[in-house]
Amino acid sequence: MTQKTQTHPALNGEAGTEVVLDVGPVAHGGHCVARHEGRVIFVRHAIPGETVRARLTDADEKAKFWRADAVEVLDASPDRVDHFWRPADSLRAWRHGHPPVGGAEFGHISLARQRSLKADVLTEQLNRLAGGQLPDRWSGTVEAVGGAAPASDPGDGATHDGGDGLRWRTRASFSVTPGGKLGMHAHRSGHVIPVQEMPLAIDAINNLRLWDLDLQGIDRVEVAAPANGSRPLVLLAPAEGTKPKRLAAVAAGLPADVSVASFDPTTGDVQQLRGRLWVQESAAGHEYRVTGAGFWQIHRDAPGTLVGAVTEFLQGGGFLHPGAVVADLYAGAGLFTAVLADAVGETGSVLSVEGAPGTSRDARKNLHAAPQVEIVQGRVERVLRHKPRDFDALILDPPRAGAGKAVVGQLVAARPRAIAYVSCDPASFARDVGYFRQAGWDLAGLRAFDLYPHTHHLETVALLTPRP
Repeated sequence: MTQKTQTHPALNGEAGTEVVLDVGPVAHGGHCVARHEGRVIFVRHAIPGETVRARLTDADEKAKFWRADAVEVLDASPDRVDHFWRPADSLRAWRHGHPPVGGAEFGHISLARQRSLKADVLTEQLNRLAGGQLPDRWSGTVEAVGGAAPASDPGDGATHDGGDGLRWRTRASFSVTPGGKLGMHAHRSGHVIPVQEMPLAIDAINNLRLWDLDLQGIDRVEVAAPANGSRPLVLLAPAEGTKPKRLAAVAAGLPADVSVASFDPTTGDVQQLRGRLWVQESAAGHEYRVTGAGFWQIHRDAPGTLVGAVTEFLQGGGFLHPGAVVADLYAGAGLFTAVLADAVGETGSVLSVEGAPGTSRDARKNLHAAPQVEIVQGRVERVLRHKPRDFDALILDPPRAGAGKAVVGQLVAARPRAIAYVSCDPASFARDVGYFRQAGWDLAGLRAFDLYPHTHHLETVALLTPRP
């Protein structure tokens, strides 16, 4: 059944046709699989088992599949809830003639079902890409993370993602509308929708009231607000031709205790406008300096959660102990490096490798007092080749794209006793596990965490060991 709708014209040349779909299983990427007249359609903002009316958003006749957003629910799942955020509510947004903002695509689903769907995706990816190996030590669930709000961010006394799944982001990225107002992009679209709140962000970000600013001359706004309550940093990406006076005017509209800098997203270059160019993070008994747009875990409780899972796997297997030789690969500012240094002591050694020069400099500052740590800036596979050691354990925390076949090959060639693999993408993780299995390694342990509530993302921590 199809009908051509005139009330919501096609966006950026997209189809604009509405179809009735019986929604099938969840798939990686935040959508579910449906079929219409033999065509596969990836539909967002639906739940498996529902019947929905969906608007096609990408429907090239030559494409292998189409994409769509649910615009009306004809037969609802018992797990459907009212969306917590109007701009991200697909049903409401399309009634007003525009797509929803991205970043909260699971907000219409109960948290328990969200985690169940994420577990389904992880299982499917491991079955398809890693030969179906599921470790006995995995519970088969995605674990909730978070507790009561700390004193520095009391909110209304509610829990964070362990309760309602809100107020967990310590980083947020925004676009700017043509009229100079704060906004966010729709999924896979250049369309920017104005926003006046970000419910997934901690109070320290919302309290900046960035939506009140005149952001003309700015293309993007990035915010980092440490969970420990220390000074936030706002990064402004100026549009071409924006003059320093305009940047200064935007900075003047922010609270005096907020650091402000301009940055170039293509080069990573950061220029001070006010305050400092870094934020101070706290985790696992350590303080960390993180410069500019440098990487840090987004969820306020992610650092402690991931450190705990990694050390439990490595120490429980006898791979991390005083005197051990270990490495932290894709180390960032040194979150895991500092904890490894504590565990191995001055009789052990830690090789910490990071590719980004600025972030590697942060790691040097953060670990300068640990003589057992060697900080190296460079590509992981190259550093391992040039600095061979008899490793007890490696920690692998690559970007979303994963490690890849070449890096996995180099890791295996280093012959560590164990590898703890931290991943934010189930597809690249499962692919890499497949490479390890082909090289004679097995998945000995696995935990999955819901560090991104109301989105399709999840984080995994795995223990890999060579077969006897």
